[in-house]
Amino acid sequence: MDRIRDLASKKAAVIFTKSSCDMCHSIKALFYQLGASPAIHELDQEPSGREMEKALQKLGCSPSVPAVFIGGRYVGSSKDIISLHLDGSLKQKLIDAGAIWF
Repeated sequence: MDRIRDLASKKAAVIFTKSSCDMCHSIKALFYQLGASPAIHELDQEPSGREMEKALQKLGCSPSVPAVFIGGRYVGSSKDIISLHLDGSLKQKLIDAGAIWF
């Protein structure tokens, strides 16, 4: 769990994903479209990916991927991120965290 918190706090926007996850791809594309360059951690490509996935689940990430952290705090999974985007608050969260500049 410490590794997750450490990785999540190293960059303004961090996304834990799996390379085979369609929703993960969509969330990454949304962040890039908004001008953010998040740190991406593909759990199926990481040597300790299984343990990281279990740690994400213990933190309340359900499903475990995509798990999005902004400003070091867990923001949610794909449905949460899409909801934030639709209500207009995702972009502001990214600006406040320093992930995008305007």
